Amino acid sequence: MQFFRTQYKKIIAKLSPQAILVLSFIVVILIGTYLLAQPFSVTGSGLNFIDSLFTATSAACVTGLIVVDTATCFSFAGKIIILLLIQLGGLGIMTFSVFFLFFLRGRFGIGGREIIQETLAFFNTINLRALLNSVFLFTFTFEAAGALLLFPRFLMDMPLKDAFFNAVFHSISAFCNAGFSNFPDSLMRYQSDFYINIIIMLLIISGGLGFIVIYELNRKRIDGIKFNRLSLHSRIVLIYTLSLILIGMAGIFVFEYYVSMKESGLFTKIIASLFQSVTARTAGFNTIDIGAISMPSIFILINLMFIGASPASCGGGIKTATLAIVLAFIRSKLKDQKNVNLFYNSLPLKVVTKAIVVMVFALIVVLLFSFLISVTELNIKSFADNSEQFIRIVFEVVSAFGTVGLSTGITPEMSSLSRIFITALMLIGRVGPLTITIIFTQKKEIDIQYAEDNILVG
Repeated sequence: MQFFRTQYKKIIAKLSPQAILVLSFIVVILIGTYLLAQPFSVTGSGLNFIDSLFTATSAACVTGLIVVDTATCFSFAGKIIILLLIQLGGLGIMTFSVFFLFFLRGRFGIGGREIIQETLAFFNTINLRALLNSVFLFTFTFEAAGALLLFPRFLMDMPLKDAFFNAVFHSISAFCNAGFSNFPDSLMRYQSDFYINIIIMLLIISGGLGFIVIYELNRKRIDGIKFNRLSLHSRIVLIYTLSLILIGMAGIFVFEYYVSMKESGLFTKIIASLFQSVTARTAGFNTIDIGAISMPSIFILINLMFIGASPASCGGGIKTATLAIVLAFIRSKLKDQKNVNLFYNSLPLKVVTKAIVVMVFALIVVLLFSFLISVTELNIKSFADNSEQFIRIVFEVVSAFGTVGLSTGITPEMSSLSRIFITALMLIGRVGPLTITIIFTQKKEIDIQYAEDNILVG
């Protein structure tokens, strides 16, 4: 036994931070898959392996895509399992992989420090335990506050027990940007309910801003928050978050005014447009029927889902900071500037390179999986016959990669092979960008200089 234990520790010690990150999610997903496949987790006949794997991955990667209705298919035990997966997945990008590393190795080694310092790069601290405690404190405080605020409103519509569970379920799902709902129609029944809309939106935004921004805003609160005294990271996140929300809201309001919201009043149209813009950036709830919206709105949602939330948050996507850096890089080249500047700060070349790599990686993944699922799902017919289905597939792919969970309704109709593709895509979308980030922040750099040559561009 001692021999096997020694060999086990040697194998674990050789794992890279990237491998630890991916392995932590895979282990949780497999445990969740097994539990959700058990009879006690469902109300009817048990789920098959692929559907259990899909649901567990969607929950652990805080995506929200479903192949079976969460509200009716799963028992109370099954919903608790999904909720635990969401909580672990929501914390995962900040803390879970590090605690998994600690569990395997019995200490916070260099690998764990690389993950946590890169994810929470704002902090120059070696007291990781105190730092992680702060993450948990903020997370559970927001979730508890959300549940307490939602409970009295749900109590008006359902028995006490159901109201309490739904308040907790939707608060955790919203803060973790998971998008799982215990209602068959997501939150469409509360489309015009300002109270529920505002609470869910605040939870989504809080979970999507990132721990760094929340920590800094809380720290500045005592002395009074002054925008110009916030870090560059926090300023970029706040500006781009607000801008994307307002742009998305305006677009959805204009294009859906006479389409999916034509029967709604002006107030409902405004609040629904705002909610859908907020939730599109990785949360996945909906108060509008996504399958009934116009093509311009589909385009807007695809872009919002692709961008996603902010670094060190519960959300996915390429992140707001990545978009800001790439746009700053393009602007600097158009103006023939040597440095990439943001708010009178020059960005390190390493940061700019990292942002471009993440952007290109995301585009390649989306294109590749759109092609693979198109081959699987679409018949060999003309584009005119398959154009609508193709758009829906691209929407589904971006939603999975951005860990959003919005769907035009084709997920349950997909073949088993396509569900496996979407499952893999959700995992890639959750750990891929961070894994690439860690790779590009390794301490050792290989500097090889070859003879210079030229090549035509454009």
